[in-house]
Amino acid sequence: MTSRLNDGRDPVPFEEWDRPRGEWLLSGECRRPGDRSLLLEMTTRAVFPTVLVFSLYLLLVGHYGPGGGFSAGLVAGLAFVLRYIAGGNADFGAVVSPRAPVVIGSGLAVALVTGLVPAAFGAPVLSTTKLAADVPLFGPVELQTSLFLDVGVYLLIVGVVLDLLRALGDGIERDMDDAGEAL
Repeated sequence: MTSRLNDGRDPVPFEEWDRPRGEWLLSGECRRPGDRSLLLEMTTRAVFPTVLVFSLYLLLVGHYGPGGGFSAGLVAGLAFVLRYIAGGNADFGAVVSPRAPVVIGSGLAVALVTGLVPAAFGAPVLSTTKLAADVPLFGPVELQTSLFLDVGVYLLIVGVVLDLLRALGDGIERDMDDAGEAL
């Protein structure tokens, strides 16, 4: 049995008419049709960038209060968890190409350097100061140096979430595949 035509050329089998044809829908390999939720996949495509932008907002605005980097990292991590739930390992690998240990190490390095730099100038470790600059298009811009520590914490939390998804998700998908083969 055939359904609608594929660009007016050859008929598409009925079982495959709803499979994605463009890379903007799904990247990489497609999950088994029985394991997919098209509504969740399409909603995730719309929500994922918005949640990441919100996490950057929390990172930039939260540096005046405690925990801006941590809360922003958790929100970004939840965006990656949602992306993983919607698309599985194949879709997740297309979104996140850096290795999780590199992200974790970068976050630790940024946080460590940010914490120790004040000691080089005779200030206590982890002390903060305000930097001000006059940017031509924006005007005067002020920045707290604690933002750099928050960026390090942000990278660390996102890296840990990515590593957990990689480690736990591979095991879950392997068990699902084994259960599917047994049936």
